[in-house]
Amino acid sequence: MSVSLKRLLPILGLCIVLLAGCNTADIYRDDLYNPPVYWGRHVVQPGETLYSIAWRYGRDYRELGDANGIEPPYNLRAGQVLRLDLRGEIPDGSARAPQPTHETIHRPVAHTSKPPPRPTVERAPVSSAPLADQTQVVSGIEWRWPHVGTVLAGFSTSGKVNKGLDIAGDSGDPVRAAASGNVVYAGNGLLGYGNLIIVNHNEHFLSAYAHNRKILVQEGDEVKAGQTIAELGHSGADRNKLHFEIRRNGSPVDPIPYLPPR
Repeated sequence: MSVSLKRLLPILGLCIVLLAGCNTADIYRDDLYNPPVYWGRHVVQPGETLYSIAWRYGRDYRELGDANGIEPPYNLRAGQVLRLDLRGEIPDGSARAPQPTHETIHRPVAHTSKPPPRPTVERAPVSSAPLADQTQVVSGIEWRWPHVGTVLAGFSTSGKVNKGLDIAGDSGDPVRAAASGNVVYAGNGLLGYGNLIIVNHNEHFLSAYAHNRKILVQEGDEVKAGQTIAELGHSGADRNKLHFEIRRNGSPVDPIPYLPPR
């Protein structure tokens, strides 16, 4: 009996680690600031889109679609299996871990990549308009603040990791689209984000709005910069706030250089 228990202990320990990683609601922990996952597979669940799955694994949605032979408009069906590898090719600098036994992968592979190029900024003349109405063109997109509240936490890839900005506000405050685009995800299927909206701005940029009290748009909607798309809340969070992210080619970037100076 004791021999059997000794054999089972390592397996039980591994199960505990995997379950903890799969069920945590904290999207700010260091071990959850993950580089892209390039191995394993994902089984599509009801309500998921290619955009939300790519967001979850730190991947560009076009790259993930190409790896699985999926073309625009990137329609998926529940139960469909997506490969997370690049048809067997792993980018330089990444490492392949042993193939897991779980259908859905939550843990990353160590991966190094070049930092994203610096955004091209076209600064507008200093304006006396309210912050909510000020804009700045960066990389060909006209950006504005999604909410005018105080920034609680900035972008950080070390220490207390944050993939975007946390902006204070009151429950029910308007959450506005930071730029014009198409709503590609509206739901609460990504653990730790609560009620989440993802907007596709062009082939390179996505933005996300998390912890909303109420979502006011649907997938497929075209939204304009400054349009109210949600009500601020604390779904998936410990206080009322907007968690805002910008991702370029699937990777999170600091939103501050894209937004008008305060």
